[in-house]
Amino acid sequence: MSAQHGEGSGGEGEGLIRTPKQLITVVVLSFVVPIIGIVLLVSFVTGAKNIDPAGSSATSPEAIAERMRPIGTVWIAGEKPPPGAVPVAAVAAVKTEKTGEEVYKQVCAACHTSGALNAPKFGDTAAWAKLIPEGLAGLTKQSIAGIRQMPARGGNPALTDLEMTRAVAYLANSAGAKFKEPPVAPAPAAAAAAAPAATTVAAAAPAAAAAAPAGAVDGEAVYKQACSACHAAGAAGAPKSGDKAAWAPRIKKGEDALVASVIKGLGIMPPRAGNPSLTDAQIRAAVAYQIKTNR
Repeated sequence: MSAQHGEGSGGEGEGLIRTPKQLITVVVLSFVVPIIGIVLLVSFVTGAKNIDPAGSSATSPEAIAERMRPIGTVWIAGEKPPPGAVPVAAVAAVKTEKTGEEVYKQVCAACHTSGALNAPKFGDTAAWAKLIPEGLAGLTKQSIAGIRQMPARGGNPALTDLEMTRAVAYLANSAGAKFKEPPVAPAPAAAAAAAPAATTVAAAAPAAAAAAPAGAVDGEAVYKQACSACHAAGAAGAPKSGDKAAWAPRIKKGEDALVASVIKGLGIMPPRAGNPSLTDAQIRAAVAYQIKTNR
């Protein structure tokens, strides 16, 4: 009996921890397991706050497209700017002002050199003696608005008021006036530095206009603005609009030849009909209109 009792007592007294090594392992795990649990719980809670709402994830196509969107956008003047486009002030501001002599040679000489359409000739003191008393401001106002057969701004709407003032002063002074021609302000250093970029951007506009078909340009509007001053009355030897006999030999040369003559200038007519802002496409459209209406 005593032997059986001893074996039973020994089995009940044995536990899970039998050695010092097992004791140390249990103690270590009692600390490590709770710590790991706490770390995982904190990671889960904080990670849930960083989840983007549907459709706004950093990896969504919209978010990627926004990050890849160009910083700047360039468009041709006169066209509707694309969404988000911002004009570059330095490029838009670069414009070289013309002197009175330059404006005269490019725009006014077509009529004022020969006296076409009763324009007072350059250096004609008798003709200008009647006009000089009106003063520089009065004569400039007339040249800007247009008077009699002279179109507004001499047919070149790109000319500024100051450029028109300089041209009037230059013309009148050739015949004895003592008007003070407004000086041409030097270009600011920043604008001058931006000039190459401006030239590069602006060059796209004439190229695009030249590539455009003549049908895309209103030839009649170009004619009325730039050509009618001489061709409506047949001034300075220009073939008069409606005079089919005068136009017949010219039309036979072909549209390309006539366009080349206008671009280079012919006889008294200066290059580009005295309006350097006219594009090749606009000149071609005006020539096509003249051919069509004078066949």
